Amino acid sequence: MDFALPQELQDYLDELDRFIEAEIMPLQRQDDNERFFDHRREHARTDWDNQGLPRPEWEALLAKARKIADDAGHYRFAWPKEMGGKGGSQLAMAVIREHLAAKGLGLFNDLQTEHSIVGNNPFVLMFKEFATNAQYERDGDKLLNGGMRTGFGLTEPNHGSDATFMETRAVREDRDGQPGWLINGEKMWTTGMHVATHVMVFARTSGKDGDATGITCFIVPADTPGVKVEEYMWTFNMPTDHPRVSFTNVWIPEDSYWGQIDRGLGLGQSFVHQNRIRQAASSLGAAQFCIDESVKYARKRKPFGKALAENQAIQWPLVELQTQCEMLRLLIRKTAWQMDQMDHKEIEKTISDKVSMCNYWGNRLVCDAADRAMQIHGGMGYSRHTPFEHIYRHHRRYRITEGSEEIQMRKVAAYLFGYLGPKREQFKELNAAEKAAKEAYVQPIPGPR
Repeated sequence: MDFALPQELQDYLDELDRFIEAEIMPLQRQDDNERFFDHRREHARTDWDNQGLPRPEWEALLAKARKIADDAGHYRFAWPKEMGGKGGSQLAMAVIREHLAAKGLGLFNDLQTEHSIVGNNPFVLMFKEFATNAQYERDGDKLLNGGMRTGFGLTEPNHGSDATFMETRAVREDRDGQPGWLINGEKMWTTGMHVATHVMVFARTSGKDGDATGITCFIVPADTPGVKVEEYMWTFNMPTDHPRVSFTNVWIPEDSYWGQIDRGLGLGQSFVHQNRIRQAASSLGAAQFCIDESVKYARKRKPFGKALAENQAIQWPLVELQTQCEMLRLLIRKTAWQMDQMDHKEIEKTISDKVSMCNYWGNRLVCDAADRAMQIHGGMGYSRHTPFEHIYRHHRRYRITEGSEEIQMRKVAAYLFGYLGPKREQFKELNAAEKAAKEAYVQPIPGPR
């Protein structure tokens, strides 16, 4: 068993470091662009008088950096080769995401906006795996060339993690002799709607609440009549591009969906597995940054005539955090490697619990590491002149938005106890007996006392 990184991957990390220093950092340093990363960052990024949205000059800077990275062949590293990328593996992406996040804040990799010189675009692989030939012919070029920017409409005001209970409905309706769908409902946290050309709307098309089937993923042009951004939700970390969106009698043609009718949740699972393992790696990298910066500070800071680092009260919390980083790093890389060994759609059936383990623990760990870094840095740690408060405020969201840690722990428990996953066969008879007992149970009708 070899735990060493492949040499070509290590070489690529070195290449990225050289590219960042030669091409990205000069852009960050010019025209006072540092204001987006130093203590002024939240104000510089946020248009407070325009619903708290990102300032146009901030998004323009990010776009310029991505263009430079794309021209250099880095941005589409993870895209399939047949779709213009380099076919970067899940393992490689996990290592790269950790590596970049461990550098701290910078134009090369801004986690708050999911911006990076090595792009994380789960939509591309999701589209490749689930789109039909006709859908690929219709939308492929637009998606790959930036002409289609999609919001992700899954969560609802009354339904977050319980996606199978969504209230958004789509029913068949003809208009002017053309078959189509009529959509009504609301979605929450549909990130990027201020620039989206389309929004993926998950809606129930058959079945009943709780059914995993019967949900379809529609692709709706953002300017369709009846699509309305109701409000942008101001968050712990600003700016915001996370709105509540309503869909009122939204009519779209028959073929306006991705994948198959009634099988839309598979696309959602595809998205979250890719996103969760990569985001876990980013959380790990950010946690490592907080630890490394705390160690440096503790060696230099000398209150009462000796270095902070000599105190066990400083050493031991960092020792525990570093130990957790080492263990998590191995689990993330093993899980990413396993994802690379199997069919994309097989991940949900076999190692979805491992993806959840990586993600919920990574998100918790980075919050602990940022909090400890603030404590060790004292007053400066609490200030915005150090990056730890920003790291905490950003990563705290992932303990909720990336699938809450409770939901992810529930997934792990389902695999552990054989309700889902490989152990299900082991508990087949017991599961069948429990199901029969539930179906046979009849709630007694209350009678007179």
